[in-house]
Amino acid sequence: MRSRWWIAVLTSDMLRSQSDRPRLAIIAHDGKKADLVAFATFNRSRLAQYELIATGATGDLLRDKVGLQVEGVTAGPYGGDVQIASRVVQGEVDAVIFLVDPLDKHPHDPDIQTLLRICNVRNVPLATNIATADVLISSPLLQELRPAS
Repeated sequence: MRSRWWIAVLTSDMLRSQSDRPRLAIIAHDGKKADLVAFATFNRSRLAQYELIATGATGDLLRDKVGLQVEGVTAGPYGGDVQIASRVVQGEVDAVIFLVDPLDKHPHDPDIQTLLRICNVRNVPLATNIATADVLISSPLLQELRPAS
């Protein structure tokens, strides 16, 4: 029978091996979800190299329409943007793609601004449109953020 210490060591090793890939958070406002699906479909093989985290319906679309493995958090208006911001602060997110719809009002705008500010404070790469998202996922620097242990 294994001791609790040994189980903790095994669990720690398993978690470490799962996080060897860069962790990418993806969020898209409703007006940008079609753009996100097109972007993710085109870049499916590249996005599959990342450990993906997404808010509510964005995660559902990436799973159901694109076939990617995604960890889901709450929808943005219900606290998902803040959950992602918290993970950025804790060092659990390496980069963020947040496809913002600048032509629409968002009742949870303070949460959105919090996430954007935290990314800037923590120096976490942040893409807010498709052009910068392409550059972000194409960068070899992002792949080097999580060296294999």
